[in-house]
Amino acid sequence: QVQLAESGGGLVQAGGSLRLSCAASGRTTNVYPMGWFRQAPGKEREFVAGIEWSGGSTYNPADSVKGRFTVSRDNAKNTVYLQMNGLQPEDTAVYYCALDVSLARLQLRPAYWGQGTQVTVSS
Repeated sequence: QVQLAESGGGLVQAGGSLRLSCAASGRTTNVYPMGWFRQAPGKEREFVAGIEWSGGSTYNPADSVKGRFTVSRDNAKNTVYLQMNGLQPEDTAVYYCALDVSLARLQLRPAYWGQGTQVTVSS
């Protein structure tokens, strides 16, 4: 079984930064793509970014986070990160870590989810 545990959320002022972390546990999790989704109040959950074991990454092209958010991972620690800079009130959401066997599946319907961590950006 795979378990994902996020940390690093909180309250930050507009323009500030946060780094989210997600530690994975379970069999061979360090070889699987991992990534991040977010869900704002009243909105559907949306893909933010994903990263392969090799370090290749992808971001939601329709989203405004590209250029402000950076996804990375440490395979030795089975951990994926989301560095968020220039945060804006519209980034306020619950951020979820996700994992699946391929990046394509990760973006559509990941098999494994974390419990989520709240990010609140004040204006």
